[in-house]
Amino acid sequence: METFHNPDRFMSDFRQVLSQGRKRIGLLVGAGAPLAIRVNADNVLDPSGSPLIPGVEDLTKLATAGLDAAQAKAVDGIRTSLGPDANIESILSRVRLMNQAIGSAEVLGLDADGYKTLGSAICERIGKVVAPKLPKSPNAYTELVGWITGTMRSHAVEVFTTNYDLLFEDAFERARNPYFDGFSGGSAPFFDPVSVASDDLPPRWAKLWKMHGSIGWALEDGVVVRGKGRTATELVYPDHLKYDLTQKQPYSALFERLKSFLLTPDTLLIAVGFSFRDAHICAVLDESLAMNANSAVLAFQYQTLDKEAAAMKLASDRPNLSVYAADGAMIGGVPGKWRPGELPKNWGSIRRSFWAPRGSDKSYVFLLGDFVSFARFCALAQSNDMSMTPVVTAAASESETETTTESPADTSGTATP
Repeated sequence: METFHNPDRFMSDFRQVLSQGRKRIGLLVGAGAPLAIRVNADNVLDPSGSPLIPGVEDLTKLATAGLDAAQAKAVDGIRTSLGPDANIESILSRVRLMNQAIGSAEVLGLDADGYKTLGSAICERIGKVVAPKLPKSPNAYTELVGWITGTMRSHAVEVFTTNYDLLFEDAFERARNPYFDGFSGGSAPFFDPVSVASDDLPPRWAKLWKMHGSIGWALEDGVVVRGKGRTATELVYPDHLKYDLTQKQPYSALFERLKSFLLTPDTLLIAVGFSFRDAHICAVLDESLAMNANSAVLAFQYQTLDKEAAAMKLASDRPNLSVYAADGAMIGGVPGKWRPGELPKNWGSIRRSFWAPRGSDKSYVFLLGDFVSFARFCALAQSNDMSMTPVVTAAASESETETTTESPADTSGTATP
């Protein structure tokens, strides 16, 4: 018997949670966030422009371009050996492995020192790609920060991000809202794991945790410091060393913070732009959700359910993790397609903020897997009438054309025909 989920029901509850400010809320933001923001060559928002920060495929091209002849030859050889699925993560992983393993022997024209230099060159290019500043006009980051700072809260909102960019920092500072990222000091801010582990700051201070490091971080006398500009790139790059590096400071404290957050009673972690392919973050989610049934994770995914295998696998094991994809959802461990019910009174403009055609496609999909749509939904969560601020693209119809009715829902929030 096929199961369906009604998006109106879940978004009504979600909107209420966002507007109240009483629940302990965290955000897990991945690479899909800056990818969703389109800008022109002048860094001005432009729906027909390029992503503010590209995805993995384009990042691979940019991070391996402009190498010298010997380095380019080695990268081409590695890419060939890895096959058609080679990307910057797997290439950099192989480069680091060569640096560790081959010593003075030469493989693909480079010895260990050559691969060390190649790894540094690739990392430098990655740092340049993720260095763009936030566009000056209002955008998804400023709208999301507006929601974070626009409500009196019982608990600070905690932002966990795997991205290296400074876009959240730009947005918080533009709003003149205080945030804490684990560092303290003025000349060379140092990481303070004791403050990361505590909850001593007022709720109006947001918390920003850079799980894989950040541009602007640097090593001084073996200690990570912040404030070294956009050219400093002491990052945990996406290679095979990532898991080992997370066991060292500041990464161990940041991952422990994620675990501590999820183990706190009555917490909600909202994932957006996150692929669930990061093994060590998924391990923390899996363990924490198993230990604390009172915490929940909502994963807003851009693609259809069949293309979100990593998130679906974790959700099938942990029913307190729900996946909301474009065409359906996994809720309480039960997968099903979306089927809106009868349009509730005064709900049309709200429904269009999460259920509408995307781009040139005429079919209706769930929109909040797109970071821009998600940020707008959060920003307008306290609005009773959204009719004056439509959040869908021009491709979306202004009239409600869906007339499908849903059978009475069972207690799990699903409906069966």
